[in-house]
Amino acid sequence: MPKAIWNDEVIAESDDTVVLEGNYYFPRASVRADVLIPSDTHTVCPWKGKASYYSLRAEGHTAADAAWYYPDPKPDASAVRDRVAFRKDVKVEI
Repeated sequence: MPKAIWNDEVIAESDDTVVLEGNYYFPRASVRADVLIPSDTHTVCPWKGKASYYSLRAEGHTAADAAWYYPDPKPDASAVRDRVAFRKDVKVEI
């Protein structure tokens, strides 16, 4: 089962991930809420739409804008709705 690991802690785990462009998108419900901090950062992907971000915080460590999600993805990216992906410094083990 895929696990997202940051600072030696499992922060997400699910056997229902979607892999898109090399990133594992975890269901939002499978991500530990206690490590997510909403961010004001947004970016736009031409085919997925507007991404929103979370920073991560745990055990005194913070990683700004280390997770992103598409609250209202474009139709071609609808598979990532309600899912969270992580920067490369969050290790995904399969």
